[in-house]
Amino acid sequence: MSTTQLWLAVIGMGLITYGIRLVPIALQDRLPLTSRMRQALRYVPVAVLTAIIVPELLLPTGVLDVSLGNARLLAGVLAIGVAWRTKNVLLTIGAGMVALWLLQVVLASLP
Repeated sequence: MSTTQLWLAVIGMGLITYGIRLVPIALQDRLPLTSRMRQALRYVPVAVLTAIIVPELLLPTGVLDVSLGNARLLAGVLAIGVAWRTKNVLLTIGAGMVALWLLQVVLASLP
């Protein structure tokens, strides 16, 4: 693939992505959402985050791992606890990251 083709592909993908996001915004006055549709759309962020996070926690090597040797799962459970108790996003991310780093060091040192 030449440099020109690469740039055309990147620009084309950007325009398509922009168009997909622009159409609902541009048509929102012409196509009003029903209350049922608005209620359903409120679950989209939760569904997307779940689809991204759960495989990372449960399938870190591509195989289901729900053992105490899975540092990602343990750090994720701790982060969930911090999020539930504090409702603080930055504290949750920080606690999860620190826990993951520490657990990786501890688990790597075990025989």
